Amino acid sequence: MPAPQAASPAVSPSANDPTVEPFDVLDATHQQIIEALQQMQALIQHLRQAGVDRHARDTAKSLFQFFMNTARQHHLDEEKHVFPQLINSGNDALAQTTLRLQQDHGWIEEDWLELAPQIESISAGYNWYNLEQLEHAVPVFMALYQDHMRLEESLIYPEAKARISSWDLSGMGREMAARRRPGRGLT
Repeated sequence: MPAPQAASPAVSPSANDPTVEPFDVLDATHQQIIEALQQMQALIQHLRQAGVDRHARDTAKSLFQFFMNTARQHHLDEEKHVFPQLINSGNDALAQTTLRLQQDHGWIEEDWLELAPQIESISAGYNWYNLEQLEHAVPVFMALYQDHMRLEESLIYPEAKARISSWDLSGMGREMAARRRPGRGLT
């Protein structure tokens, strides 16, 4: 089972490409998150049947890297470029919904920080994970992420697209691409 990639080739941001469409990158990352969540669920089933083998280690390593890097980068993009426009929109309902999504990022991070040591342990080939805890925590993590993404895609992204000027979109795309250049950390 291949692990989620950092970005799909069609929307992989390049610092030299002025045509990067930021919302295509955000949407593509949502698809990668969905795939990663499915892989995490499949990993739990695999562990139950086969334990920590090469497949489990490889999948866990890929998942660990994805959620430590790409998923966090995605949340940073939203908090830096999408959410401020909506929080300051003058529309109280939209601002409250956006603040809820911002709070979700904190809950997602908290859930991930509980899962990460076990996923990292599996990636290293250790058996000190707690399968019962994973079986309980992974569905909670999945449900939070899925609800979060549905709200972003159905309301937040369309509202943001309507409010962010083409000039700002261009700058947003350049900044997102520059931050994703190899060797750059989260900033």
